[in-house]
Amino acid sequence: MKKRIAFALVPLLLTLFLAACAPARQQASAPAEEYLMAEPAGLAGGAAPEMPARGAVAQPAADSAAPTDRLVIMNADLDIVVADPQAKVQAIVALASRMGGFVVEMNLYQAYASSGQRVPQAFVRIRVPAADLERALTEIKADAVEVRSETRSGQDVTQQYTDLQSQLRHLQAAEAELMEIMQEATDTQDVLDVFNQLEYYRAQIESVRGQIQYYEQSAAYSLISVTVVAEEAIQPIQIGPWTPKRAWNQAVQDLVRFLQNFADFSIRFFTYTLPVLILVFGPPALFVWAIVAAVRRGRRKKAPPASS
Repeated sequence: MKKRIAFALVPLLLTLFLAACAPARQQASAPAEEYLMAEPAGLAGGAAPEMPARGAVAQPAADSAAPTDRLVIMNADLDIVVADPQAKVQAIVALASRMGGFVVEMNLYQAYASSGQRVPQAFVRIRVPAADLERALTEIKADAVEVRSETRSGQDVTQQYTDLQSQLRHLQAAEAELMEIMQEATDTQDVLDVFNQLEYYRAQIESVRGQIQYYEQSAAYSLISVTVVAEEAIQPIQIGPWTPKRAWNQAVQDLVRFLQNFADFSIRFFTYTLPVLILVFGPPALFVWAIVAAVRRGRRKKAPPASS
């Protein structure tokens, strides 16, 4: 039985070698792999809509010919200026939902304008069906005060997608071979060995399926990243006329703030900082002082009396 298992494992090793050749071809496309690692297989931001099947991806295909359709991931980046960033973000979220897409990331925060005033800004990332990318960009820019930048990028992942499908077929063939061996095995140790190999191949199959699904969803749903800037943030600095009264009022305000800060510092120093310093450094300082005093007394006792 062991000889039979050994002979049966030979084609599995060849299958594993062929499957390992697929990732080697993917090394020539480093940006695609980096982009793949940056996003989880299911796409960040919640559950994505169900994707239509692109053939029998999860099943070994009888026809291993390369697909005729190209698989291209189209993305866009926008930097726009609007009057109300919060309202604009809500409109973008509603746009994604209306088009059958979803929100990947949304962040509202405060920034400072050139005048020192705090103004709201936002960053939002959505996915919309690739066929609606142009229409979505047109609607996002429709009521913008200014479009500061617009970038579109396309990434052809057909080669990586084809390699993953080939790798999946090889892994599934190896899994089927192991299942046959396991059904015929009678020795307990042989069964355990084959079971461990099965677990390894099944983990690899799930990983490859996740990558295939990610490529399909990324190509079907384009990613739009929008930076929303408030109109006040780009306004030039306006300097008003100088008057003695305004300078006097500013000086008085600065003096009052200084006195308030000084009073706060004094209260905190004498009620908190100074007691803490005494409690932390007081005992060590007394101990060092006692040692120094004892050494000095010892030296005075050993010193000979001065002759008259």
